[in-house]
Amino acid sequence: MRSTISGTNPSATAETLAGAALSLDGLMLRSLAQDLVRQYPQLASIPRPQSEDRQILGTAAALMELLALRHGQMAPDWTRAIGKVPRPMFLVAAANRMENLRALCEAESPEPLKKRGLYAPPDFLKFV
Repeated sequence: MRSTISGTNPSATAETLAGAALSLDGLMLRSLAQDLVRQYPQLASIPRPQSEDRQILGTAAALMELLALRHGQMAPDWTRAIGKVPRPMFLVAAANRMENLRALCEAESPEPLKKRGLYAPPDFLKFV
């Protein structure tokens, strides 16, 4: 197993990204996303999550499409077969408390997230 000290996290998968997002763990999400992009220079080759949980699958598909959009690449083929999440949610905890942030997320959430019922600020994961 590779050391995470070197900057590569062997547990970075579409499923672990979705788990971090659903846990509202922004720091872990950004770290895993950076590692995943390093592990898979061709984002279309990222494997489908093993989980059959629709919340995880929908979130993973949305995040893969968002990363692909941010990097000017094609998303993995499996993302097209995944629908909306069963429970819409904000991916930034503060949006549940701050009315202005909530409104911004609802209005300007990146399209890959919004079409699946997930909401975040327009610059979500932009620097990954």
